[in-house]
Amino acid sequence: MGIRPWVVVEPPDRHGLRRITILGETVGSAWSLRELRKVLRGLGYPDDMDLDDHACVHWRGGDSGVWPDERGRRRRLVIGFMLAGLLASVGLHLVIGWADALDALTFAQRLVGMLFLLAGLVQAAALPAVVDHWGRGQVRFSGALVLLGVLMALATSTLLLFLWLQEHEIIAVALLYLALWLWSLWALHLLIREKVWRGIPHPRKFAAGVTVTAVLTAVSLGYSILYQPIAAPLHFVMRAEFGTPQTDAGSPYIHVPLKLYARNAGGIPVYIVVDDYTVFGVRSAFAKSGAGVKEWKGDEDGGWWVPDAQAFVSGAEDEIVASGQFQGPGSTLDAGEEYKMERIVTLPKDTAYETLDAVLRFTFLRQDRGKLDDEFYYEKLSWMESEGRYYCPPDKCGEHVVYHGRVRYNTSLINLTRKPRYVATFWSPEEEPNVFISSFNFKKHKKTESIYDIYEALDENEVDREADRYGLGSVSVNAEVSVKGLLKQAQS
Repeated sequence: MGIRPWVVVEPPDRHGLRRITILGETVGSAWSLRELRKVLRGLGYPDDMDLDDHACVHWRGGDSGVWPDERGRRRRLVIGFMLAGLLASVGLHLVIGWADALDALTFAQRLVGMLFLLAGLVQAAALPAVVDHWGRGQVRFSGALVLLGVLMALATSTLLLFLWLQEHEIIAVALLYLALWLWSLWALHLLIREKVWRGIPHPRKFAAGVTVTAVLTAVSLGYSILYQPIAAPLHFVMRAEFGTPQTDAGSPYIHVPLKLYARNAGGIPVYIVVDDYTVFGVRSAFAKSGAGVKEWKGDEDGGWWVPDAQAFVSGAEDEIVASGQFQGPGSTLDAGEEYKMERIVTLPKDTAYETLDAVLRFTFLRQDRGKLDDEFYYEKLSWMESEGRYYCPPDKCGEHVVYHGRVRYNTSLINLTRKPRYVATFWSPEEEPNVFISSFNFKKHKKTESIYDIYEALDENEVDREADRYGLGSVSVNAEVSVKGLLKQAQS
């Protein structure tokens, strides 16, 4: 039997690393001749040891001049590129998952958020596995862990690109999704070429884990696209009532109480985007012939009509007597919550009004569809100049109290694949409130533009679509009373 060499240097592996064994036991590894000497020095071998002496060193798969990765530039580039892609994917998963896991309204949304957080943690664990897999390879499953992280990045980037393509909106972050998707394909190709699954002791279990991940991703995809809140329908109880008027003999006025009430009798909490109560005084003449019902079409030229008509009432005209806000824009009305208010409407005793008509109305946003940012709660006055210019010039926008702020979907996946959406509200006691949701942003738009030009420039399809997506709706109630009856009550 021949004498066995003291040191055996194994052939280079797929990354150029050569394993060093002594008497069949692995004692280290080296990328270059210098590293080999460093390992042997640590084992007590002399620095001037002749490495080409076959009595001391046995070379397999190449002699002392075969070091494919002596400089390691390509390997370091691969490691850096893999780490960059995984870090971007980890950040993306944490951003998506954190918001949904903590703030989502429904359990299903929070579950999707937790899945994204879990995927981000798995990818974070794959970061040191990248260094090990393309390094010394001391951990057997490092390649499989990197493969799992890459598959998660590919699934998420594909999902985000699919959602983005549905809307066809130009957003800068879409370039990140495309870059991450291309990186995932490159990384997957590299890992498949190296057949990293060969070192897995239970490949079926690993395949099952990958399958479960794919199924959960598909579920989140379907949930994000097709989800519509399954809950009880919206239902509000509203009242507007006139109370018993008050006056005294020496006063030329009567004071009429107006009682307003609203309750959310459904199961969905809502934001009050804008609300308003208005009291109209109605003047009219009597049509003795009973022909007043024929006036519903307006004058001879036409062009307008009224939704009601009375045979003995002719030429009804109304004007605003009182107007104000109810709860106020940005407030909330939770399920079962109620709000009431009482105001006094003052009229002269010799008023020419035949009736008083009170209208209570508000526009709401479903909280299970979206969330208003805190910025919306702070009103801006169109007639007040700030920082050298008006928020919306009163000569072009009229005098309005303006509420404006961002509204977000309750699913982060949608928020990250769409342009930002904003709610804009204009309130004045002399006009009906106006509300719209669109991608129009006052902060980035010319403040000198007329509000009417803004309305004309809005995409009607977008406004209608966003109103439907966020569950934007309006409700109202009214009450009408005879002024003569009020005067009689006051006198008695």
